Amino acid sequence: MHPDQLEPALAALAAEHRLRQRHALHSPQGPRVNIDGRDYLAFASNDYLGLANHPALKRAMQQAIEQWGVGAGASELVAGHFAIQQQAEAALADWVGCEAALVFGSGYAANLGVITSLVGRGDAVFADKLNHASLNDACVLSRADFQRFRHSDLAHLEALLQKTPARTRLIAVDAVYSMDGDEAPLRELLALAERYDAWLYLDDAHGFGLLGEGRGALVEYALHHPRVVYMATLGKAAGVAGAFVAGSHALVQWLVNTARTYIFTTAHPPAQAAAILASLQVMQQEGWRREQVQQHILTLRQFMQDKSLRLLSSRSPIQAIIIGTNEAAVGMAAALRERGVWIPAIRPPTVPAGTARLRVSLSAGHTAGDLAALLAALQQVAR
Repeated sequence: MHPDQLEPALAALAAEHRLRQRHALHSPQGPRVNIDGRDYLAFASNDYLGLANHPALKRAMQQAIEQWGVGAGASELVAGHFAIQQQAEAALADWVGCEAALVFGSGYAANLGVITSLVGRGDAVFADKLNHASLNDACVLSRADFQRFRHSDLAHLEALLQKTPARTRLIAVDAVYSMDGDEAPLRELLALAERYDAWLYLDDAHGFGLLGEGRGALVEYALHHPRVVYMATLGKAAGVAGAFVAGSHALVQWLVNTARTYIFTTAHPPAQAAAILASLQVMQQEGWRREQVQQHILTLRQFMQDKSLRLLSSRSPIQAIIIGTNEAAVGMAAALRERGVWIPAIRPPTVPAGTARLRVSLSAGHTAGDLAALLAALQQVAR
């Protein structure tokens, strides 16, 4: 874009109610936050289990800083792989039932690094239309033939697979879709991957910590298979930061040697690994957190049954209320903020045009009283 075009382009976004602004958070992440100097009851974070400010995670990180310091200094292949990082990767692999795991700086970096290391020119990659932007970027940058199939449409995907001449194929999907909250037909997708000799790349950013008693979609649907490459983020239900990819020893060794977003970046702080280990321990010991989330989901969905607002079908903590126009969604979010409730208005290009929405994100940190306050605010605003 030419420098002279920046201001007009920003003005155009504002006119379409698509201009986004950052808001200053003056508190730890949690169900109650202080944003721009005002207190809110928040339903915006992906901190599904309420671990982002958990005492055990904070304590583990503080102690690790004393032992391991703050920075890593360089990439792990250059300056060394912290022993505590190795311990965290082994624990993650064990938690999801895989041979090995590799931690990345973010889910975006994991998707980009893994997909571009497995497919390239002359190969083909098939992606669900509602995949996360990071998956789409990874598919484009892989330089493979990039084909998108209609959302969870197995027949459309199979038709595309039948036509491809590519020797190496990869199917990429979200386990739980971040803006709708629905789930991919994973068993059926694996059957197609077997039939058409393809990898199945599974982005479980919003299922890890919740599905499969916290072990994720891989365990929930018994998907352990040499064709499956599993990725989960650690900054959502796990309450920390980063992401990991799990699979066979050979797969992880291949990624260590070829995944550019792993090789050509400074390693993450070693204290992050300590927090990951603490998070896994809490997930294992405090199953009531997942039960609490499920109760909140049931409460919200029962309330919405006889309301005029359109709630998408989802058994996940992601509960999307479709509003329609950008202006209406922004106005509704503003009306909720006036009542002390923070829910983001999600607009294009994150979601398709005409489906702007309120994305309600539920957490184990919310109480029954918090849900009652949310429902009262929604009732008022809907009128």
